[in-house]
Amino acid sequence: MKLHWPKPNRTMGLFDVLGLMGILGFLVARFVPVARLPFWGCALRHATGWPCPSCGLTRVADRLAHGNLVGAWDANPLGTVAALLFGAVALASLLHLVFKVPIPEVELSKREAYLVRAAIVLLVVVNYAYMIAKAKFPWLL
Repeated sequence: MKLHWPKPNRTMGLFDVLGLMGILGFLVARFVPVARLPFWGCALRHATGWPCPSCGLTRVADRLAHGNLVGAWDANPLGTVAALLFGAVALASLLHLVFKVPIPEVELSKREAYLVRAAIVLLVVVNYAYMIAKAKFPWLL
């Protein structure tokens, strides 16, 4: 892994776009009751009773925006971790755009990139298995 620190700048990049989208998503989750809309919900869960891999992400966003970390974790653990990382990216993006704090550039080797992708796939599978167990076989937990 190679890490490079650029000179202080306010250059807008993908990292900053993700951060600004995170801020926008946080504000929507905080002030718009999306989960209460009549058409909102998991179609797979409504039709079959089985959760989809992303079940609970709306609840995660809503609960984190209202400061309920335990409730967010209960809704979807991996979604909670992802949302917290998204929040860290949003904070770093604000620091970058307002105070010229440089964003480090990380370059992974092919092997490291492969291992990161494999770890993400494994985490998604384990999280989905947990979501299924929680919804359909709660006595196992």
